[in-house]
Amino acid sequence: MGLNAAAYRAQLQALLPPGAAWPRAADATLTRLLDALAEELARVDARGWSALDEADGRMALELLADWERVCGLPDTCGAGVATTLQERRAAVVAKLTALGGASPSYFLGLAEAMGYTVELDEFRPFVTGINRCGDRLGGGHAVRHQWRVRVTGPRFTAFRTGASQCGDLLGKIDRAADLECKLKRLKPAHTRLIFSYEGA
Repeated sequence: MGLNAAAYRAQLQALLPPGAAWPRAADATLTRLLDALAEELARVDARGWSALDEADGRMALELLADWERVCGLPDTCGAGVATTLQERRAAVVAKLTALGGASPSYFLGLAEAMGYTVELDEFRPFVTGINRCGDRLGGGHAVRHQWRVRVTGPRFTAFRTGASQCGDLLGKIDRAADLECKLKRLKPAHTRLIFSYEGA
């Protein structure tokens, strides 16, 4: 930690030349002047040490808004915005320490962390000599760059006689907008992502 005002006063007095013109008594005018200088030096010293804390997103307070700006927070795909100091710091640390990835397990983990149960399907074109009769043709070589995220669970509301009224939609899908946004933003750039919603 830094030095306090008493330590700075002692250092300033040690720099003075010896002699009667430079009194070191506590009630001397020169000592009171050195006390005022020492207080300011101690304040600047403390601010310098606090700047070290601000350089770490886990302990930032005054520069937390700058950390959030640099990290792109609040996340445009996020469901909720961090409001407490601890939540904001945790969001900064999570953004800085995220490793990323392009594997199916990475995207499954992201969906699970957001509270969704999903299945991933990667498409492959039909290749003579590898596939057999009866296999799906698959849509050509372009399908190599497509993958599907199947969001499972009760996400579809169907029109029901007696429960719905005239003018209601025949069916409504409760989309996982936050999941779609996040996965589309993090997917490999050369791929096309398709979402499907399945479940009762």
